Amino acid sequence: MRIVVAVGPGGGGTLRPFAADGTPAGPAETVPDLVAAIAAREPAGTVGGGEGPRWVWSSTARLYPRLLRAGVRIGRCHDLELVENLLLGHAGRYGEPRSVRAAWARLRGEPVPADPPPAQEAPPQGSLFDAGTSGDESSAEREDIERIVAVHDEQRRRIAELDGFALLAAAESAGALVAAEMSHDGLPWSAAEHDALLTDLLGPRPSGGLRPRRLQDLADRIGAAFGPRNHVNPDSPAQVLKAFAAAGLSIASTRAHVLKAVDHPAVPLLLEYKELSRLHMAHGWAWLDTWVRGGRFRPEYVVGGVVSGRWATNGGGALQIPRVLRKAVVADPGWVLVVADAAQLEPRVLAALAGDRAFADAAAHGDLYAALSDAFGASPGAEGLSARDKAKLALLSAMYGGGTGEAVQLLAVLKNRFPDAFDYVEAAARAGERGRLVRSRLGRTCPPPSDDWRRLTSTADGPDRSAAGQALRSRGRFTRNFVVQATAADWALALIATLRHRLAAPSHLVFFQHDEVIVHAPADLADQAVAAIHASAEEAGRLLFGATPVVFPMETATVHRYADAK
Repeated sequence: MRIVVAVGPGGGGTLRPFAADGTPAGPAETVPDLVAAIAAREPAGTVGGGEGPRWVWSSTARLYPRLLRAGVRIGRCHDLELVENLLLGHAGRYGEPRSVRAAWARLRGEPVPADPPPAQEAPPQGSLFDAGTSGDESSAEREDIERIVAVHDEQRRRIAELDGFALLAAAESAGALVAAEMSHDGLPWSAAEHDALLTDLLGPRPSGGLRPRRLQDLADRIGAAFGPRNHVNPDSPAQVLKAFAAAGLSIASTRAHVLKAVDHPAVPLLLEYKELSRLHMAHGWAWLDTWVRGGRFRPEYVVGGVVSGRWATNGGGALQIPRVLRKAVVADPGWVLVVADAAQLEPRVLAALAGDRAFADAAAHGDLYAALSDAFGASPGAEGLSARDKAKLALLSAMYGGGTGEAVQLLAVLKNRFPDAFDYVEAAARAGERGRLVRSRLGRTCPPPSDDWRRLTSTADGPDRSAAGQALRSRGRFTRNFVVQATAADWALALIATLRHRLAAPSHLVFFQHDEVIVHAPADLADQAVAAIHASAEEAGRLLFGATPVVFPMETATVHRYADAK
């Protein structure tokens, strides 16, 4: 059963049921309280694996947070905007408007309107359901059930023509549910621990926009290192470069790797200043005030925010929690954090994609690089590296396009021993260099090259020959990695979608980053959470690759603090 949802004014809306094959299962019904109507039709336990309806709506990011605030969780959905975006990408129309109104206009051959602002920039999400809205607001918020039905029907038709795409659409939609639930539930975060860490590293919290004590001390010492006649603001790259020039040292930039090659007493002070300043600016007291409420860090996730399918965030830096601050991620009393990440995910994905038997057999072991090491033990190149490290360097070079220096000889070994794996990424690179599209296992598609790229690379001769060659190689490196990274993103979505249903309440997902998840669970349910994670990793592999000897092991740790997991 599918139930199509259209938001109406004043907290109401319209529902229309459809059978699994897309045929109508009843008339459209206008309801005065959309939240209550959805709650009444969602059987208890569907999030934990029960068979409830699949809700079809325009945007999970706009609708689901209000349901969560009312205590309503759903099992399954079809997010029209996310799926439209996937379908547009598959057709090589990356970046076109994806709203229901835009999809409806394309169906009718009419001018396509621009997308509305993202959910976080629109009016508060609660206004979609709250009573008492004005006539203008009601008109803006009202959705047409017939348009939604028509767009859904067209999406189902297009999906049916694409092998594997139904799973991609379901996984992307499930990811949107997970993202909303994680934002609602939040990652356990101790503000007291965070403040103590900042105080220990930076000194007491400053006031009035002043530097923290430690940063000011470093700034004073940096100035002294350059001499009394030089006033140097370490936050100003131009002043730092000028100070080095006055000392007879010409450097290209103030990046850390450049500074490390310079012999000057100010260098270690500048490096320490840069590191602590970055922490203060990105995750200091202002960040703590903004993003942590009620003992929870509540970021705003953007599903599919990166072209490869990886997620992004609207501020908060949820996908880049500094290691030093992981001490502040603390489970509730009587609860634990089950931290798990996929071991060597992208090389394993390549093994399963390529169907290279020898490579796949090696990927059936726990440590993939160690399993491949016998192929590189006596290989030339990369002197001083262990056989395992040579295997790792060769694989990363194959996936990311490294082909110079020590990697050249190791790539030759990889090509000889595992030709199908090597040829798979090489074919993707060559397709990219020809301006073609490449896809993940389930059909997520890379963006097409720009018109400027096509103009630049259209001729092999002329004054821009060198730039054209560079553009071709860059595109090849992108598509080479895209087929692996995007398929890894597909796998990770399948992981969290199935894990969400496996977890026994009240355990729940609180963090997801590329190939890592954190489950917040009562201590007595920790073992169940670990088992659920392993089972979901196995299922994700089967869903994407069918019967394959490649395994996708998850390294798990049950801890009270995130920092203790690694």
